[in-house]
Amino acid sequence: MKRLIAFSLGCCLLSGTGFVVAQPRQNPDGTTNPPKVLLIMREFLKPGRQGSMHVKSESAFVRAMEAAKYPTHYFAMNAMSGQPRSLFIVGYDSFADMEKDNDAMMHNKALAAEFDHDAMVDGDLLNSSDQSVWTFDEDSSVHPAVKIEQMRYMELTSIKVKLGHIAEWKELVKMYRQGYENVEGAHAAVFESQYGTDNGNLFLVATPMRSLSEVDDEAAQGKAFQAALGEDGLKRFRELSASCLESLQTNLFEMSPSMSYVPDAWIQANPSFWKKAPAAPAKKEAAKAKQ
Repeated sequence: MKRLIAFSLGCCLLSGTGFVVAQPRQNPDGTTNPPKVLLIMREFLKPGRQGSMHVKSESAFVRAMEAAKYPTHYFAMNAMSGQPRSLFIVGYDSFADMEKDNDAMMHNKALAAEFDHDAMVDGDLLNSSDQSVWTFDEDSSVHPAVKIEQMRYMELTSIKVKLGHIAEWKELVKMYRQGYENVEGAHAAVFESQYGTDNGNLFLVATPMRSLSEVDDEAAQGKAFQAALGEDGLKRFRELSASCLESLQTNLFEMSPSMSYVPDAWIQANPSFWKKAPAAPAKKEAAKAKQ
């Protein structure tokens, strides 16, 4: 978590720093478009260190941000499949905004000192960590704008394209968009890797979900997709997939309110999910209250 914080998290107004990191623009229907630049840090956990133990260590970072009234925000997700791991995610309008936010964080000495302490505790729970930076590919996405504060789960599909096969990949994506364009409930935001582990011809398809019942709906959506492409289209789709895709992997994640430092607007829009229970008073404070 510390490395992500040090790289600076958020897309919001940074008061008193002399610059503004743009806030996500809300559409008239209340949905928000995906950020143009996405920063993701992954923390891979030791066996038995996931769950409440990791939530407790990450909550320390959240409390430090709240105490500092720091205007930068992020949200966290825990893996429901694959290796035990947590993701911490932030969006920016540009790399320039990321740099400005990073510089502001580096000059907050008090908060940095608190993170140094919290990072030692959190680090004992981890096997490894890494971070990556992605850019939004609007031309490859399908109805990507969603009410993100209403989402509780996310399906992430990592796709590696073979070197020299980008033209086929673009044709494949075009067919994907055409097939799902008019399918009810279909939505996905596509990002291309710019920096990080195994980047280069690497794409990430993010599908936020309110409920896991949407996974059940994917079967019906798949049938609608096949009908939209037709027999000849499906044949070409399979040919392109076989020729240009090196690997494809899909995993499921659950958002964690206790490990997230989200804007007040998210809490107001979905308090039953994002609003955290008040912290228990310290022993000394509790004793004073009884006197």
